Amino acid sequence: MTYLIDGLQYSNWSERIFRQLRAGGVDAVHVTLVYHENFRETVAVVERWNRWFERWPELIFQAFTADDLALAKATGRTAIFFGAQNPSCIEDDIGLVQVLHRLGLRFMQLSYNNQSLLASGCYEAEDTGLTRMGREVVTEMNRVGMVVDMSHSGERSTLAAVEHSARPIAVTHANPASWHPARRNKSDAVISALAETGGMLGFSLYPHHLNGGSACELSDYCTMIARTAERFGTEFLGIGTDLCQDQPDSVVEWMRTGRWTKSVDFGEGSKDAPGFPAMPNWFRDARDFGNLRGGLRSVGFSDAEVAAMLGGNWARFFAASFGPEMRGEVERAAE
Repeated sequence: MTYLIDGLQYSNWSERIFRQLRAGGVDAVHVTLVYHENFRETVAVVERWNRWFERWPELIFQAFTADDLALAKATGRTAIFFGAQNPSCIEDDIGLVQVLHRLGLRFMQLSYNNQSLLASGCYEAEDTGLTRMGREVVTEMNRVGMVVDMSHSGERSTLAAVEHSARPIAVTHANPASWHPARRNKSDAVISALAETGGMLGFSLYPHHLNGGSACELSDYCTMIARTAERFGTEFLGIGTDLCQDQPDSVVEWMRTGRWTKSVDFGEGSKDAPGFPAMPNWFRDARDFGNLRGGLRSVGFSDAEVAAMLGGNWARFFAASFGPEMRGEVERAAE
């Protein structure tokens, strides 16, 4: 069975967007619940999603395991997997990893641009790698079945997470830095490490991560994916659009600034007041996945390769990542 899966969105959710997901045939989306919100604030966002699931059950439902992909396909709905773009939601309490996993959190970034209690962000002058707590939290995430996401983390921290994690990790939304040298994009060393360990790279469509920004051509984007596949293989590649559809510009300030500063952090891509850049004209919302499918075919990918990168690889990764670590039971059964 083939699936269409978006590895990351932070849209301003509404019935209109949910219907666009269905029109685009999107079977599953990893949605960002929170950035800098604490635990109680995160629970409030889960409550908001619960109301949406109740209001539009014919369009969306909360997903917990990879088996929910088949349910989404069978019922014509979009499966929603929760994620966090910063570890603020666990505060300084490792026990909240399991609590949030039980609430449905399946991804958590170890840092969002800045230094966190767990790892260094890509905007820090010094990347110190995983902290002591970071190593413990990664181990706990491995145990319960929560994906370690290093999309906004620094190079040393990301490579340390790959090495320390007993399960493959993900960079859900980024592109090769060799194609466009944004701070958020990833080096060949990181991409190679993901490929070698069974991790996942979700190619981003956020304009600040694109060569040429909002004017990036579909052919350039798809050629970049082809070059990455030629070097590292296709088995670990997916799409994480980083679509922030219908979000007000004020949200960018929260994303970049949170509560850690009184001044405005302009962040990547702009020296002016922060705001969302326009999406490329060939990908404005989920209904445009067909353009991406055609672009990938035009640069030489087979239908099977396109299907894998648009969902099959994510589906396999979900199946290996979302359940509890079974190592102990397997070892006991073998005795």
